[in-house]
Amino acid sequence: MKEDIFADQESSVVAEHWAVVYAPRRQRQRFAENCVELCADEAEARQRADPAARRHAARVLGPSRSSEGLRIYYLVAWLEDGS
Repeated sequence: MKEDIFADQESSVVAEHWAVVYAPRRQRQRFAENCVELCADEAEARQRADPAARRHAARVLGPSRSSEGLRIYYLVAWLEDGS
């Protein structure tokens, strides 16, 4: 889990998820909700990934509220494309 985000283990509001993330640049560490597509498992995330369209399989933490009031997800780890 990200070091600067703390999840309440008794709540399911903020949790880790498998996802496909639209990311033109993979240097970002947080993504707006509309850039994240949650998946049921790792296999589904890898299957839906499309690096040519900048959609990458990842493990994310969220959703969380930003200071601007948006729901965001934090990157936990990118999954290796095509592996």
